[in-house]
Amino acid sequence: MAPVAPALAPYVSALTAYDVDLGAPGVHRGLPSTTLTFVLPVGEALDVGWRGVPTSRAARWSTVSGLHARPAEIHHDGHQCGVQLALTPAGARALFGLPAAELSGEMLELDDVAPRLRHLPERLAECPADQRSALVQRVLVAELARRGAPAARAEVGRALAGLTRGASVQDVADEVGFSRRHLATLVRRECGLTPQEVRRVGRFERSRGQLGRRPLASVAHDCGYADQAHLTREWVDLAGCPPTTWLREEFPFLQDLDRAEPGR
Repeated sequence: MAPVAPALAPYVSALTAYDVDLGAPGVHRGLPSTTLTFVLPVGEALDVGWRGVPTSRAARWSTVSGLHARPAEIHHDGHQCGVQLALTPAGARALFGLPAAELSGEMLELDDVAPRLRHLPERLAECPADQRSALVQRVLVAELARRGAPAARAEVGRALAGLTRGASVQDVADEVGFSRRHLATLVRRECGLTPQEVRRVGRFERSRGQLGRRPLASVAHDCGYADQAHLTREWVDLAGCPPTTWLREEFPFLQDLDRAEPGR
């Protein structure tokens, strides 16, 4: 993961240049997140689509997907290379000139959202591997300076941050001084999800960060699920599989922690 330039920090929460050998052809799950996903593959187009929606699958040289509450499927030949960015909702406005809500549930290309950046994949393909992160950041900083897009209302940003952390919808509404109905309207207008959905995806994201490190019952408790069964149901709904299946797919060397005793 590369350090993000200060000018991009409010808009890019993570930037990773990757070159990974996955051993054999397969399918990788793209999980729901509280950030937008921006992928620039190198060497081979990214074969990706929404799980269960065959018509959404395509080979793309750039992929921009908004917030969503369902998994994507990335088909690969055993090797993947490129640059991936996690964009904040504010990043959609700043870099693409449109609210994240317009990208919610979508899987688009740069031609669709930022035609001025459509040559970035070609430039990336010609760039030495150790300079790819720097190139992408230079291009985005220049676009940011050119666009000067207005930011979303500060209170909406605070509301999204609170919901992502797991605060209740009522507590967030009270904190920013809105009624629940007005909060729901503004949040959906900004990111495309309801406050409850943002909170749900945030809880899922927190649980993903703890899987493989602790027993599932402990993860469920700490992340605000009623119990381990509730955690599993949410994973099946949002990821298309139980957490133990995801662990085996992503980290096959780990033992299933749902059988571990508490505290181990």
